[in-house]
Amino acid sequence: MSSQRNIFGEKFVLRLLKKNADVQELFELGFPNDEKLVTDSFDKRNSVTIIAAPTGEGKTTTLYSVIQKLNDPGINITTIEEPVEIRIPGLNQIEIDAKTDFIDSLRTVLRQDPDIILVGEIRDKETAEIAMQAGQTGHYVLSTIHTIDAIEVITRLRKMGVSNYDMSSTIATTVSQRLVRRLCKNCARERDFTEKEKNFINSIGEKYNVKFDLAGKKTFDNVGCDKCNGVGYYGRIGIFEILILDEKIRELISQGESTLKIKEQAMQGNYKPLIVDGINKVLDGITNLDELNRKLRIY
Repeated sequence: MSSQRNIFGEKFVLRLLKKNADVQELFELGFPNDEKLVTDSFDKRNSVTIIAAPTGEGKTTTLYSVIQKLNDPGINITTIEEPVEIRIPGLNQIEIDAKTDFIDSLRTVLRQDPDIILVGEIRDKETAEIAMQAGQTGHYVLSTIHTIDAIEVITRLRKMGVSNYDMSSTIATTVSQRLVRRLCKNCARERDFTEKEKNFINSIGEKYNVKFDLAGKKTFDNVGCDKCNGVGYYGRIGIFEILILDEKIRELISQGESTLKIKEQAMQGNYKPLIVDGINKVLDGITNLDELNRKLRIY
């Protein structure tokens, strides 16, 4: 008969931030290398852009990259963060502490006539509604939210109590992302795709109306070496999906339609789910299907 031990005690989480960390370019993070897509996604006014992902998937890093791209001496940019992870010259950066919160700080910032406001995270109805109001009154608001993909942002905000009208009239773009491990260039072993892998990739292409060019493409197995501590991966890169709200999608949201119908409509445009960008990075030799499966449970 085995005995069971109950262990009690304190638990803590330690978050290490680089003191003078540099802000990476969006394309370095893995955002699709398309300047027009960046402009269509982020160069907005009178609207809200939301970046969605679970905890630890690089949302804040992407926000910093977007802000860096938009940063200009003639633009008044204010951020409200908990904590301020990177100090950026030219920005007004407010750090939330025990005596302040996002809601009060956001109200205060709106009196300072900012052009762009970064709100570290939308956590509740009141913060969401003030962010929407800011977007409706001439500001551009960037924020993050915890949810699984770009379309489920709508469901999350609905559950918070945000009205369909506010979402449809104010949200410009939602972006979802995940971080996948990069193959270690020092030890990755090149090989041909198996027939099973090719069939899987082609099935994803058919499902989402994407043509993947497998001609002459190779994949890589992670092997492990001293450089990568024996895991076969070194560093991480983002995979992304971008939903730009057009008039048809806005109408569906305002009518209270399900996210399933919204996704069906989005698929008729340029929206493609995370797996599509992931497979493109597999075909580019940046990561492999095993890593995508670990992250997205694709098969």
